[in-house]
This record gives sequence, C-alpha cells and structure tokens, in this order.
Amino acid sequence: MPRTVRACVLVGALWMSSSVVSAAEPAPLIFDTDIGNDIDDALALGVIHALQSRGECRLLAVTINKDEALCAPFVDLVNRFYRRGDIPIGVVHGGKTPEPSRYVHQVVQAKDGNAARYPRNLASGRDAPEAVQLLRKTLAGQADGSVVIAAVGFSTNLARLLESPADEQSDYTGLELVAHKCRLLSMMAGNFRANDRRPEYNIMTDVPAAKAVFARWPTPIVVSGFEIGEAVLFPGASIETDFDYVTHHPLAEAYRAYGKMPYDRPTWDLTSVLYAVRPERGYFGVSEAGLVEVDDQGVTSFRRQSGGAHHYLTLNAPQAERTREALIQLASQPPAHNEK
Repeated sequence: MPRTVRACVLVGALWMSSSVVSAAEPAPLIFDTDIGNDIDDALALGVIHALQSRGECRLLAVTINKDEALCAPFVDLVNRFYRRGDIPIGVVHGGKTPEPSRYVHQVVQAKDGNAARYPRNLASGRDAPEAVQLLRKTLAGQADGSVVIAAVGFSTNLARLLESPADEQSDYTGLELVAHKCRLLSMMAGNFRANDRRPEYNIMTDVPAAKAVFARWPTPIVVSGFEIGEAVLFPGASIETDFDYVTHHPLAEAYRAYGKMPYDRPTWDLTSVLYAVRPERGYFGVSEAGLVEVDDQGVTSFRRQSGGAHHYLTLNAPQAERTREALIQLASQPPAHNEK
C-alpha cells in the first residue's frame, strides 16, 4: 500500500475511534487566519487564548494568509498581552489581500508617551517565517493524529502545504504530513443556506486553493458556513463593559477601530474556533456526512455521501443563544495570571 494511502487510512481509523487525544488533554491547535480583514479574526484569537487558559487547547502556531506587513506584529502583541509571546507566527508570501487593515495599524502603532502601548517582538511580517515552512515544522513536531487546525481565512496556506515537498523538517510531503499529524480541520468557509447561491468571502478570494483543500485534504473537515456566524452576533456592548479590566485592551481597541461604535458583528471565525476545541459540547448541530464542492465562482454545495469526510455546522435558536454567551465570556476573559 502506498505511504500516502496508508497514512490516510491510519488517520481515518484514529478519527473514528475518537481515541487520539484524551478529552482531558489540551487540543494541539494551529490557527490559520486572514487577521486584519475583519474583526472576528481578532476576537477568535482571544477565544483561543481563553480556551488555552482553561486547559482545553495549546496554540502551537498562528499562520496568516493576509499579505500585509503589520498583521503579524498585531498577532504578536495580542499573544504577548495574553502572556504567550513565544507562540510562532508565519506569514503568507504573495497573498490575495495586501491592502491595509482597518484596525491593525491603529493598535500596532498605539503609544503611551514615547512607549509602545502594546509591546511586541515583531516589527514587521517580513521578520516572520513563511507560513508553509512554519506549518511543516509545527506539524512535524507533533504526535500522529493529534493536531486540530482552525482555518478562518483563505485556503492559500493550506493548499500550498498540501503541495509542499519533503524537506529538512520532514521526509513527508505536505499531503502525507497532514494525513499523519492532523485529526480535524475546522473551517469558516462557504454558504450552506438552502437555495442561496452567493459565494462566501473566504472561498471566493482564493477559489483554486479552496477547491484544492476540499478535494485533497486527507482528514475530516467540519465547516462553519456564513449563515452560522451571521446568526450569532457579538455585541458591541460587551466591548464597552467586559474588556475594561485593563485601561487598554488590544481586542477592544481593534474592535473600536474597525467600525463606528456601537455595532454588533457576526461571529464567523469564533464559531469555527469554538467547534475546533469543543466539538462535543452541543453548541452546534452537525450535518450528515458528505462532500463539499466549490465551483469556479466560489459557490459551495454539499452532497450527502455515506462515509464522506465533510460536514457542516447547523444551529437552532437555543444553540445560538448558548453559543453567543460562551463566546462573550471567552473573548473577554482576562489573561491567565500563571502565564509568564
């Protein structure tokens, strides 16, 4: 049996047994994001830090698929705010959205007197490693069948990872590395509302990459579609009241810079992170097994298929309220005092 096929069979068996990682162990997590385009990415990063403080996940790396120089410094300062400034950050090269962010610059460049308001290690994304190389290095160092990837931006980095050859990080190709090391890809992507043919932003921004990921990714994929985050709004009122445990909070400052206050914003990316770390907590329903397909315009469709590796999230009213409350609490949770 070829090594790639053997790896896919192994990971599939581990997924079905649900015995790869004990529920008591933190989920090893990679966050792949277009942070800087929308504010939900920033809030999702805060949710991840809260979940790590609760012992539910361990953020291995953040890879950025927005090609703008200050996005990596923004991630770095947020990580440092949560006392985890050693988390590696990788950046896309030749990405699809190089335009300036509506909030990153204001936070990165904020000062109190002559000092940076939010200390950081990175001055520019040009000082960070390339995303695929970081993904390969990170995956190579993890146990087989253990890693969860929360992908809440374009599929650029993940598609390039699948195409990557063996190198000094691993003797596996990218496809083989994913098959051996990953157990779940939780994506914010697509639109699964009945009779709605509108393409979703993350898909249509890099259609070839999205097609490649859904066609070739060798582990289960669970997708949180546009309709899920749209049904759960993060309240601007929380920004004004729940983040004031410090004089300056980078997420609250970013939220205010992104839009005119007060405003509520859909929780698109936060929902994928929540499912990635807490898949068994009943925040969402999950569709039957099947396959997600992407057409040339970026429109997604779902075809039911027994044994298919893809699912999409569903949501009823009670679940939406419960999810909203969980996300408010997690996004606004203060940094853990026992972190350095």
